[in-house]
Amino acid sequence: MTPSQIRRTKDVMKFGVALMLTVAASNALAGTGGDSFDSIWVTLTDWMQGTLGRVVAGSMVLVGIVSGIVRQSIMSFATGVGGGVGLYNTPTIIESIMTATLPVAHSLT
Repeated sequence: MTPSQIRRTKDVMKFGVALMLTVAASNALAGTGGDSFDSIWVTLTDWMQGTLGRVVAGSMVLVGIVSGIVRQSIMSFATGVGGGVGLYNTPTIIESIMTATLPVAHSLT
């Protein structure tokens, strides 16, 4: 066998093992416990989407405006606005990711 054939055989074997592990994997279930951290999550969400979050988001926009004026670039302003919007929407995004389910997963169990 040539070196390229040996390398191809190894690659095919690696792919086969990876495919077998993927097919043989059991259901992955996210943890539903952990109520001890709920108060921390609620506090952080309240901070990000409450008055503190608005103040921080406003500060980001203000710093972006000032930085944009100093650098004479709109990108600094856009970064400040993006950071503020991201800060406000972070809890919603995290909740969506952590509670996401696949419709197919329900039919498999």
